[in-house]
Amino acid sequence: MGLTSLAFSGLALSGCATSSLSRSSIAAGYGPLEADPRQLLDLPRGFSYRVISALGDPMDDGLRVPDHADGMGAFRLDARRVALVRNHELSPKHGSIGPFASARSTGSGFDRGTDDSWLPGGTTTLVYDQMTGQVERQHLSLVGTIRNCAGGITPWGSWLSCEEDVSRAGNGLREDHGWVFEVPAAHAGRTEAVPMRAMGRFNHEAAAVDPRTGIVYLTEDRDDSLFYRFLPASPGQLARGGRLQALAFVDQALGTDSRNWDTHTLSVGQWADARWIDLDGTDSANDDLRKRGNLAGAVRFARGEGIHFGSGELYFCCTSGGAAKLSQIMRYKPSASEGQVGEADAPGRLQLFVESTSTAMLNFGDNLTVAPNGHLIVCEDQYTEVVDNHLRGITPQGAVYSFARLHAQTELAGACFSPDGRTMFVNIYSPAKTLAITGPWHAVTA
Repeated sequence: MGLTSLAFSGLALSGCATSSLSRSSIAAGYGPLEADPRQLLDLPRGFSYRVISALGDPMDDGLRVPDHADGMGAFRLDARRVALVRNHELSPKHGSIGPFASARSTGSGFDRGTDDSWLPGGTTTLVYDQMTGQVERQHLSLVGTIRNCAGGITPWGSWLSCEEDVSRAGNGLREDHGWVFEVPAAHAGRTEAVPMRAMGRFNHEAAAVDPRTGIVYLTEDRDDSLFYRFLPASPGQLARGGRLQALAFVDQALGTDSRNWDTHTLSVGQWADARWIDLDGTDSANDDLRKRGNLAGAVRFARGEGIHFGSGELYFCCTSGGAAKLSQIMRYKPSASEGQVGEADAPGRLQLFVESTSTAMLNFGDNLTVAPNGHLIVCEDQYTEVVDNHLRGITPQGAVYSFARLHAQTELAGACFSPDGRTMFVNIYSPAKTLAITGPWHAVTA
């Protein structure tokens, strides 16, 4: 059978419902967490995990599993096998924890460092057999990039890997960085590293594709970031170029700041009609795209990070958003005429879905996905306190609960589900581990 991406599975199209928000901020979820005897990840009763890949494991191409495992996407290969494309957020200084056993490396890639070896950032691809619980093979699939943080799946079976870095050529680099790269999930080797420059050069975080229109939505990890959309000239063929835009409010009385830091712009549950501003100079040689966009009326967000497309709408995290600067989750519902003539008559709408008021609720939300029951699963990414990071569940009513607790002082990242909804995969950032979690995903009702 041919490869089918998660975006076309029943799971991805069962996103959170559009019911009104509950006044309660805490839900029971799957019940209390049980202590893990291995002291790695506490889970509710009935759930279990398996470590399927770890830092330093030998790969089938003769290389080794790199560190700093971050964003990840899952793709259907056949009735039992899933391909996982996994980002590695590595900088030029991280060669010793990269995929190569020696400084010199061959094969294809994007950019080389001062020692003429490929920069260690990029992706690895794993083929996992859900029936046996074993990795069938794994290999390096993109290299020569910097800080591949998150990304997103496409409906045509590829992973968009995003550089969270805007280094310029020079000082040991041959290329400008800050691009999106496309990695075909079914490809058995290393992909040609081609930056999709029309999608903009900025501190990319994550991407989500609307399967109805082929429009790509993009987040930016900065305290004064924008929320972008890319209108492809040819849907499904992003390398052919297109137009990059940023979200603004139709109601100018709302201003240009959604962060709720110094002024209260949006209340939880509040919707605001959106308009989109064309951006120019998107190669942004001076790393000022977000600043120029904001001056033109685009809305600021507080560290836009993980993004996932659900049932006709998408959700994205703003890691330091809200009065407590602990997290916001935004919901965007596209127009029926998104990106087309007539959009202004029935515009897309942005909602502040969740705003955290305490570390026990949500502490620096990052990557997120939609579970088979329609709840969000959000990875926490905080290093500001000596407390554990969690996976938090969020109901369609906006109530939050703990799904998992990580014992190590590192982040959870890359949560995604197999297309059949049986397995959730998640990364432990460092030392890198990839986990497969199974259990009664449909059991929770609260």
